[in-house]
Amino acid sequence: QVQLVESGGGLVQPGGSLRLSCAASGFTFSAYGMSWYRQAPGKERELVGYISNDGGETDYVDAVKGRFTISRDNAKNTGYLQMNSLKPEDTAVYYCNAYRTLRNYWGQGTQVTVSS
Repeated sequence: QVQLVESGGGLVQPGGSLRLSCAASGFTFSAYGMSWYRQAPGKERELVGYISNDGGETDYVDAVKGRFTISRDNAKNTGYLQMNSLKPEDTAVYYCNAYRTLRNYWGQGTQVTVSS
């Protein structure tokens, strides 16, 4: 059974940090690229960034460049999203996504709230 399970969300003050994890099972994680998305209340889901299957390539949307870092540990079948210098506008449900040709898997999401 294919599963992606996010964890690590929560409430954090502006300027704080969180690290989200995405645990994969039921498929060959190392063969898939991985992306992180987020969806704020009343808004469409948007891409945050991605990492290639071997971790050699990453890219981010401008809104999070320099603050967020995506990484992965293929030996542990887990991806990560390190979020620093968090802002209230980063508040959203964060989703991980594993993808390759004709395959696309989603996690259930984890809530991140940035508020004082």
